[in-house]
Amino acid sequence: MDGQQLSQRGAWGSKVAFIFAATGSAIGLGNIWRFPTMVSQNGGAVFVLIYILAVALIGFTVMLAELTLGRHAQKNPVGAFEYIKPHTPWKLIGYLGIITGVCILSFYAVVAGWALGYFFKTASGIFKGKVTPEMSNQIFTEFSSDPIQVFFFFAIIMGLTIFIISKGVKKGIEKWTKILMPMLFILIVFLAVRALTLPGAGQGIAFYLKPDFSKLNIAVVLFALGQAFFSLSLGMGTMITYGSYISKSDNLVSSAGWVSFSDTIIALLAGLIIFPTLAFSGQPGSVGGDALAFKVFPLIFSEMPGGQIFGSLFFALLCVAAITSTISLLEVPVAYLIDERNWSRNKAALLTGLITFLIGIPAALSTGGMEFFTKINFLGLFAIIFGNISLAIGALFICIFVAYIWGVKKAVKEIHSGNPRFNLRPLWAFSVKYLSPAAIIIILITLIKKIITG
Repeated sequence: MDGQQLSQRGAWGSKVAFIFAATGSAIGLGNIWRFPTMVSQNGGAVFVLIYILAVALIGFTVMLAELTLGRHAQKNPVGAFEYIKPHTPWKLIGYLGIITGVCILSFYAVVAGWALGYFFKTASGIFKGKVTPEMSNQIFTEFSSDPIQVFFFFAIIMGLTIFIISKGVKKGIEKWTKILMPMLFILIVFLAVRALTLPGAGQGIAFYLKPDFSKLNIAVVLFALGQAFFSLSLGMGTMITYGSYISKSDNLVSSAGWVSFSDTIIALLAGLIIFPTLAFSGQPGSVGGDALAFKVFPLIFSEMPGGQIFGSLFFALLCVAAITSTISLLEVPVAYLIDERNWSRNKAALLTGLITFLIGIPAALSTGGMEFFTKINFLGLFAIIFGNISLAIGALFICIFVAYIWGVKKAVKEIHSGNPRFNLRPLWAFSVKYLSPAAIIIILITLIKKIITG
């Protein structure tokens, strides 16, 4: 790799910079609105305990495998597989990761645009006064089916993402995540404290975290496994790419541990916002996903003292969480074009961003705007294919590659360069060879069965 290409790739300025960026990649909209709902519906504290075990045993294992692969090769996902096992089909897993990341970004940025639009709507006072469920639904329907508004905010999200990535690792990703991650933490703590002071907050916390062992069954374990896996940005090469920018002297084990821990803490804190707020309004805790954020919460903000400020900050939180993820999603294909095609970072960021925007058009129009695109829920379809199945397939083959093709001994040697002791070696080796692949196969079978049976 020549000096010019190395400067185009970049490297993290510090371990903290990597942890901020990788945690930002892992933390996304799912942490804020999906995780708390799953906790409440699946046994409260029992689910949390299983989730933490799943993160520790499965999520941490796959993350460390990806980081190790990336740092050893100092390349993007395609380049990493090709570097270790040249002229073999294994690089196809790298291509799958790149395609998956681009397709996830194409619909994720649309939803992030909704959050940005709702930030301005809430700040302008559209939800002040008495808002009925019908009014809230109508506001969202009118907004999401208006192509001008949807494309405007979609373009802003993509434009900001392209701008950050074009600036490079240190001046772009690192600089912005050092701003965005503390902002995200301050916002989530402030909102959690405010939510805990609302009338009825105690009932919300009880509903959220009260252990219910009667709900402990194989389905709950599978839900926890799936949530732990999908929450950490695994399987699409993001952590391989971010790992390629890590210094050889950095401790990969503690880095993977900090990212896994931070992602879990943010998800738990999000529940301290969601459920006290729902309890305050008497709304059912079973509501989740985008309906919770864009239909139910605006109702609550209209009833809450200081709801305009609280609501604006809530949607600001969603925007920040989304941007820290979109920049990691775009960085993967950009790193590929820099490494393998010798493109400049500016050219790679701009072209990849524009292609992603074009791919996202069906998802942007699937909630209205053009009748043809509403016949198929492209947003939901992309989420299932790329946000679930492709990620699981990618992670499964990453485990197989590290464990059996590259070999655990060689992977451990790479880990030892920053952590000579690596006391977790036997457990990690067992997990990457047997436990994690088995768990991912079970997740895949469950996903496919769910799709087939509806």
